[in-house]
Amino acid sequence: MANTGNRYRGSITDYADFDSNRDAEALYTAMKGFGSDKEAILELITSRSNKQRQEICQSYKSLYGKDLIGDLKYELTGKFERLIVGLMRPLAYFDAKEIKDAISGVGTDEKCLIEILASRTNQQIHQLAEAYKDAYERNLEEDIIADTSGHFKKMLVVLLQGTREEDDVVSEDLVAQDVKDLYEAGELKWGTDEAQFIYILGNRSKQHLRLVFDEYLKTTGIPIETSIRGELSGDFEKLMLAVVKCIRSTAEYFAERLFKAMKGLGTRDNTLIRIMVSRSELDMLDIREVFRTKYEKSLYSMIKNDTSGEYKKALLKLCGGDDDAAGQFFPEAAKVAYQMWELSAVARVELKGTVRPAPNFDPEADAKALRKAMKGLGTDEDTIIDIITHRSNDQRQQIRQTFKSHFGRDLMADLKSEISGSLAKLILGLMMPPAHYDAKQLKKAMEGAGTDEQALIEILATRNNQEIQAINEAYQEDYHKSLEDDLTSDTSGYLKRILVSLATGNRDEGPENSEQAREDAQVIAEILEIADTTTSGDKLSLETRFMSILCSRSYQHLRRVFQEFIKMTNHDVEHTIKKEMSGDVRDALVAIVQSVKNKPLFFADKLYKSMKGAGTDEKTLTRIMVSRSETDLLNIRREFIEKYDKSLHHVIESDNSGDYLKALLALCGGED
Repeated sequence: MANTGNRYRGSITDYADFDSNRDAEALYTAMKGFGSDKEAILELITSRSNKQRQEICQSYKSLYGKDLIGDLKYELTGKFERLIVGLMRPLAYFDAKEIKDAISGVGTDEKCLIEILASRTNQQIHQLAEAYKDAYERNLEEDIIADTSGHFKKMLVVLLQGTREEDDVVSEDLVAQDVKDLYEAGELKWGTDEAQFIYILGNRSKQHLRLVFDEYLKTTGIPIETSIRGELSGDFEKLMLAVVKCIRSTAEYFAERLFKAMKGLGTRDNTLIRIMVSRSELDMLDIREVFRTKYEKSLYSMIKNDTSGEYKKALLKLCGGDDDAAGQFFPEAAKVAYQMWELSAVARVELKGTVRPAPNFDPEADAKALRKAMKGLGTDEDTIIDIITHRSNDQRQQIRQTFKSHFGRDLMADLKSEISGSLAKLILGLMMPPAHYDAKQLKKAMEGAGTDEQALIEILATRNNQEIQAINEAYQEDYHKSLEDDLTSDTSGYLKRILVSLATGNRDEGPENSEQAREDAQVIAEILEIADTTTSGDKLSLETRFMSILCSRSYQHLRRVFQEFIKMTNHDVEHTIKKEMSGDVRDALVAIVQSVKNKPLFFADKLYKSMKGAGTDEKTLTRIMVSRSETDLLNIRREFIEKYDKSLHHVIESDNSGDYLKALLALCGGED
């Protein structure tokens, strides 16, 4: 992997033609008289390095006998003041002030403590402790002990020692021992031995721990993050997850914190200021790269849309550039993308639905209750929702049969005449066997004027061979036509070829083949026009090979292909497809890649988009909730809250209403 080595990765550098007296005079002039020249202040301060700002403070005191920070505080207000004053302090003193604010007064800002102590190096921690003592004449460790408790406190104290090992020589035996100790302390134990987690995660070197995390995943099939979420809780859990994220990639940790600080309603300005100030001379360029890859927009554009006034101008200066302009991909981001593929390649994720077979199932009682709910005047929707959302699909088929035997009536027809709108679509969807439901969704996507390509792509790109075979049979049975014929007459060009290929359900199911993976990666690089050389024939035969790689290689093999692709090009395949292709073809290929990487996350994104902004895309929402409820909806929920910081339950609740909402929440199966 490309290594950024020891090159400077900050966005702020020393100002070339620097003269501290001239700068001090300029600042004095900007603050003299009535009202201050904020533009001049921000221009000057954001284009000097921290070391130069300290010299300006000295000169200001010599020239005017006044404290520059005091004057800035007096002249400026609000967030802009916090940002500018923050930049004027040496980093260790800035951290010390943030921690002091976090623990003084009522309540503690645990998130601030976690962010600073989980991400700083040994040297930075030592400097912070000294700065704290110097500025407040107090002992940092004693203050934190007085203000926190439990395992959270113990881990903070361990981090405050600043004694993490720093050698890069890693002993394989010790890695294996640590993996065993962590596994035995958590997953294998009744209750958790927190001390082991604290000792290992608090003291071992970054290099060592990265290998421990890789080995832990290979040995147990569980990412260390999942174990931590399952075994620990509260602020202690949040702290340990932050430590793990910083070990994996500090830049990715901060990119995620910045994204979460700005997305949704309201901006968490304290977090935004703290990160932009503290990382501007350390790794802002790395953070920007990861941000651009992970969230498909530049940090610059997000700050621009989310803030205003002088505050915005100053933040953008600290950011230092707009990565959307270049649309380039970078070594640090490639490294993170590579790790994500590695994670998806070895994680043995247990897929779980939210709807399970009802215990003590009695089809006769259910049939009678449903009949009663629909008989006479009015309909008892609550009973219908309660029964149908709490039975597995097999059980629902038994209820249909019993209903017919008992009452000589068709349950589907009765439901259709009693309920309507979104609720009817959801309930009737749940009553159909999965393959017939998918077949119907595909049929509807191709009926009438215009084709719903997104629905075709979503279904065909995410179903396994067995599911695709069953859909083909159901389609033939229900519509007396072959799915392939309908796809052929209803779509065209390259998209048609992709969909028809996926609809054959012939994906290889074997393990990876490394030699083949390298060749496949080369083909993808050539078709996406980022390879240096073209080895194989014309474009058309390349396109055919590209398509057959994505549509017919096994998931396991493709994960290796996508890793080889990063090694070869320093680009992530998903990112590149989005950049080089357009329209439905791009969407189809991206859907395949995302399914291979993390299928529950693909659906979590679709659900989020179906409810974000004005109006709800009920078609997509219903289709995913019905079709994933017994497959992986629990995993989808976990990915949803991890990515969007809100639970699926919460978003459904704020976006829907009435009986449709009740039924959706029953399928969602709980609040995270």
